[in-house]
Amino acid sequence: MIDKTTVAISPVDVTHRRGLDLRAGDTVRVSSKVVEKGKTRLQVFEGLVIGRNHGSEPGATFTIRKVASGVGVERTFPLYSPNIEKIELVRRAKARRAKLYFIREKTSKQIRKKMKTLFGVALPDFAKREEVIEEMPEEEMVEVIETPITEEVIETPVAEEVSAEDIVEVTAPAEEVFVEEEKKEETK
Repeated sequence: MIDKTTVAISPVDVTHRRGLDLRAGDTVRVSSKVVEKGKTRLQVFEGLVIGRNHGSEPGATFTIRKVASGVGVERTFPLYSPNIEKIELVRRAKARRAKLYFIREKTSKQIRKKMKTLFGVALPDFAKREEVIEEMPEEEMVEVIETPITEEVIETPVAEEVSAEDIVEVTAPAEEVFVEEEKKEETK
């Protein structure tokens, strides 16, 4: 009798990654593991998929481009890499090309004109996180009693009016001081 056991060749869920169906024009968020000083942390890279190479075979890769501080940054990730924790599809857009390398020379406004966003395909995370507020049943409602709030108003005294006689002009002999400083500099 043959014992049927499954052997995992890769620590990555290959069927899930294959089912992502990443295409050029999609905006994705990739969380990859980074080891620094013996510690492992997740680094998030979000950008536009500008190309995918080698389809769904084991050596498949995809290239993501984003603009950080006015500088374009591109990273190429292996699709089945165990260093990738998760790949989130943020937005899907229809592109007429398989490789969007021409975007490297375009501005962000020109890119938005080129890409046609498909609404209703993938919503951003903030749209999915809407909180649902449930109403309390009538039996458990607590009666709220409103009490009037009294505030004490304190009037501040108004400043006394100042007459023209009370104003004293103070003038400093600025010209004399300036002349004295020049004389000191000349003598030095």
